Amino acid sequence: MTASRLECAECGLTVEGRFATPRLGRLAPEDQQLIESFVLCGGSLKMLAKDLSVSYPTVRKRIDGLIERLQDLRSSDERRTEAWLEAVERGSMKPEMAARLMQELAHG
Repeated sequence: MTASRLECAECGLTVEGRFATPRLGRLAPEDQQLIESFVLCGGSLKMLAKDLSVSYPTVRKRIDGLIERLQDLRSSDERRTEAWLEAVERGSMKPEMAARLMQELAHG
């Protein structure tokens, strides 16, 4: 899914276009919650396990799965970037467009 419209709740300003979603925003809500809890626990898996009321091995397994999903997203982004660069080399995409897409992908 791609965001195509942003609106300021305070002033009502609306911007339309295609907006890239950062990698963390592309994770499932439960993965996002796990990251938030991990950060709020100071990066301590022991504290995270206690906070989630699960065993250390369980939290370790969840973190390992999260790492794998983030690596998959990173690899996917790298393949997209390579495809854009190849399109520039073939002449089917302007360098400026590829640069803009890569910047959007990197910064969301």
